[in-house]
Amino acid sequence: MKFTISDDIIENALAGETTKEDALSLLQVHPFELFQLADRLRSESVGDFVTYIINRNINFTNKCIGNCGFCAFKHNSDGYILSTEQILRKVSEANRLGATEVCIQGGLLPDIGLDFYVNIIESIKEEFPHISTHAFSPMEVYHAARQSETSVDDALIQLKKAGLGSMPGTAAEILSDRVREVICPSKLKTNEWVDVVTKAHRTGIPTTATMMYGHIETVEERIDHIMLIRSIQKITGGFTEFVPLPFMPYNNRVGEEMLKSGKYITPGMEDLRIYALARIILNTHVNNIQSSWVKLGKKLSQVALYCGANDLGGTLMEEKISRSAGATNGEFMSAQELEWFIRSSGRQPKQRNTVYSKFFDAAEPGKANIKIA
Repeated sequence: MKFTISDDIIENALAGETTKEDALSLLQVHPFELFQLADRLRSESVGDFVTYIINRNINFTNKCIGNCGFCAFKHNSDGYILSTEQILRKVSEANRLGATEVCIQGGLLPDIGLDFYVNIIESIKEEFPHISTHAFSPMEVYHAARQSETSVDDALIQLKKAGLGSMPGTAAEILSDRVREVICPSKLKTNEWVDVVTKAHRTGIPTTATMMYGHIETVEERIDHIMLIRSIQKITGGFTEFVPLPFMPYNNRVGEEMLKSGKYITPGMEDLRIYALARIILNTHVNNIQSSWVKLGKKLSQVALYCGANDLGGTLMEEKISRSAGATNGEFMSAQELEWFIRSSGRQPKQRNTVYSKFFDAAEPGKANIKIA
């Protein structure tokens, strides 16, 4: 960390043409130089507003037939599966809290095909047509299509017709088949994840993009992942945001091996470098970089707002996936607290919808006091 950022690297970043060599070089400079460049690009791209969404996560099951080594979901009969009625009760609670979105994901269930997923969306849209359904990872869509012996294209068309508004770009982990063969061998291969996501975009279903880092991947594989997201965005324009997610190494096989070897959760400075690098590589292509307060914690998420991030995600109200893997930062943060965190960071809060196309007035005070089941 002895040299300053060259003019050529800055010019490439401003033009949205950061190379892999540029990215590797940026990781060698003083971190505050890196953060300063990312913050400059953030300011020029989206200004000083920090966005958030009032939403609720609904994990409809914690059972899964997959064998992902980083997951703490269950493979036996001890888990749960929510009925449609239970899901609708959770949506109703979210609606009373002023939510504009429900994010629905779960494990992969045997003998359950596309109709199950379509029914969830149709039921929500029939009763709550104004709430956006942000649901089902590329892996879930792929699984549903395969279980129903139909194509991914057809599955996406049926889900969109049912009312699916957007998809979370999860199940990406690290888009490297070397890594995936170790941590999630039965999951989508890199090209299969890309195929589902690009087909979703072409069907008119926007998605987020994520990266789960901090396990067995190399620095180069992290950079390749972000650059692959950029390549897809150049073709489809369908990504609404990029969300770096630090790996939670507790209650799962991959994490146990890490801990045995003396490797722990990523240090805060490393997390912040990832956020900064994401902003720089994706500049002019993906405007929104989300800081996950569940993964990073509330205070470090504030710092990330000066390292390229411009969004704090959602109120969540319920988050079982991260918690089961050892996250300890809570499951719910009210809109009022989110706005307080944003203002105390020296930025202006702005409530958004799922795809960043609409913005709303500040949340109504007192709504966060409603009890969440």
